[in-house]
Amino acid sequence: MSEKPDLSIVIPLYNSAANLTQLLDRLDVVLPGVADEYEVILVNDGSRDDTWAHVQAEVPHRAHVVAFNLMRNYGQHNALLCGIRAARHDITVTMDDDLQHPPEEIPRLVEKLHEGYDVVYGTPQKQQHGLWRNLASRLIKLALQSAMGTATARDVSAFRAFRTELRESFDTYRSPFVSIDVLLTWGTTRFAALPVRHEPRQVGASNYTFGKLVSHALDMLTGFTNLPLRLASWIGFGFTLFGLGVLAYVLGRYVIEGGSVPGFPFLASIIAIFSGAQLFALGIIGEYLARIHVRSMGRPDYAVRDVCTSVDADDLQKRLEAVGASEKSRL
Repeated sequence: MSEKPDLSIVIPLYNSAANLTQLLDRLDVVLPGVADEYEVILVNDGSRDDTWAHVQAEVPHRAHVVAFNLMRNYGQHNALLCGIRAARHDITVTMDDDLQHPPEEIPRLVEKLHEGYDVVYGTPQKQQHGLWRNLASRLIKLALQSAMGTATARDVSAFRAFRTELRESFDTYRSPFVSIDVLLTWGTTRFAALPVRHEPRQVGASNYTFGKLVSHALDMLTGFTNLPLRLASWIGFGFTLFGLGVLAYVLGRYVIEGGSVPGFPFLASIIAIFSGAQLFALGIIGEYLARIHVRSMGRPDYAVRDVCTSVDADDLQKRLEAVGASEKSRL
């Protein structure tokens, strides 16, 4: 690269007290070599340990760190959205707080971005998760592929670099259901993926269970695509053809053999199949109606409780306006 870019590193925190200092130390070593100006934006997503206390202890010694403390746990993507809106540099990099995304790989993502892409994902060379977690991750990627409409969805990762200007395409988005990867597709189709190291977790365990990942996949399918509704339509069409086939069989048997189809089990089976298809379609419609209901209530995608930073007052006020937070005093 002929010149260094300016970087904003956005990291959602959840029960990260044990990793925080090491993470910031490694970023302090890497970032001066890859960026002229840089900042680290921490978003504490309702941690149940003393993560925020650790943040308050670290920020006074690191002038480039800005930290937001959310009112409660809103979810990883909601916390990311808060940090992305607060970013002030040309390129934004998002990463996890558990050190499975090595900060040393950031220069490679940024370099790939300068090949003409708007979003570059750091795809793990080898997943460091268990069988069920990997299966759930594949399910999410299939859901993302449907919602994003791009093959790159199979390579998505929380470790990503993108041009900050893309946030203008979802600046007015307000909903408790957030998927950063889908929102990025609203502004570009120029995606790329780069294999990177994926280190094993050093402390603690993942907060994403199999059930949570499956639920997240369903949220993406019903929140950002009409695929389930189309599926319900195709199932209805298929069972209509099936019903016509059954009718043809009954009429044909009556004409050929002179009698109707005997037996209660046959009739009960047909009713059960059609009833199940109808309930399935109603369930899908209900999921969409539930999301419309939630959005109509005006629930926020996140709410900021505290801000911890050493930036000047004007800069702080601009960030607070960007994230939609009321005026906060610096801690």
